Amino acid sequence: MSYFEKKDGYIILNVRVIPRASKDAIQGRMGDALKVRIQAPPVEGKANAYLVKFLSKYWKIPRASIKILSGETGRNKRLRISNPPDGLIQELLSI
Repeated sequence: MSYFEKKDGYIILNVRVIPRASKDAIQGRMGDALKVRIQAPPVEGKANAYLVKFLSKYWKIPRASIKILSGETGRNKRLRISNPPDGLIQELLSI
């Protein structure tokens, strides 16, 4: 099962978020999702904002390119990444 879909001009990415981690990191695949550990607590949308900030910094893409499509109140999320660089797709394929 693939954890991301490449569409015309964007990527749909399944993410499993682990909040309140000791450090921020992309841990690899977890079933059909990318496992991401973040330090932010899951309170009042702080973890969602932190997740977008972390991924944009990690992949060097604008925050506005990352949108949470579903899972705003849960750990399993679907993200839309608009105009992904080719390096990002290659990195996702290697995980």
